[in-house]
Amino acid sequence: MESKNQLNAWANPAPAGLVALAVSCFCFFALFTNQVTDAAKPLLGWWLIGGFVVQLVVGIFELKAGNTAGGNTFLYFSAFFMLVGGSEQLFKFYMAHNQILLDSRIDGWAWLCLSISLLLCTPAYFKSPFFLCLVIVILDVALPILALMDLGVLSYRFSHIPGWLLLAAGTCGIYLASAIVVNDSFGRKIYPNPGPLIKDKEGSMLGEMCIENIPLLNETDLKSAIKPTLKRDAAEA
Repeated sequence: MESKNQLNAWANPAPAGLVALAVSCFCFFALFTNQVTDAAKPLLGWWLIGGFVVQLVVGIFELKAGNTAGGNTFLYFSAFFMLVGGSEQLFKFYMAHNQILLDSRIDGWAWLCLSISLLLCTPAYFKSPFFLCLVIVILDVALPILALMDLGVLSYRFSHIPGWLLLAAGTCGIYLASAIVVNDSFGRKIYPNPGPLIKDKEGSMLGEMCIENIPLLNETDLKSAIKPTLKRDAAEA
């Protein structure tokens, strides 16, 4: 008998992307809350570049699977949050070591654009698992604060706020990744993984609204719809 892995060409790569996100969130928490010094930034840069590889792969496969929201988010997170963020940590440390000043307000404008994009796409995640939606909502709060700090609107004394928010987002990401892997391995619910806030299926408010607009078949229509199918199946047999 073929195993489940043999029947499916590819498994779900999302847990790897969530773990990569969690790693970056935990590291930024340590940096923003002064758990480490600025001397850790070059090491942080390499961790982010590693996360770029993971999230790029996840984004491509999510898009191939038809997941527009998740695929695109993983894709631009891999590019800007991971690759650009990691490269900048390395570059800024080198420039600071050589006493060359940079106008980092350009980062604030970039983060502002990403924050607005994520915020406007957030409703799409109301149809995703609850913990994934929670991660996005937390990032909706943390990223604008980071953007305002880079723009000079807020002081970096407030960095502990996005720091703790990122820790919360990373924790949710780890739990969701673990729930997906463990529950899939056992084929049943081991770790609770609440469903989406909005469901399209019957039984939800949105599902009921859609069903109400579909005319129900009466008994005569139902027999008429089934009869040709039965004849065709008998002929094929």
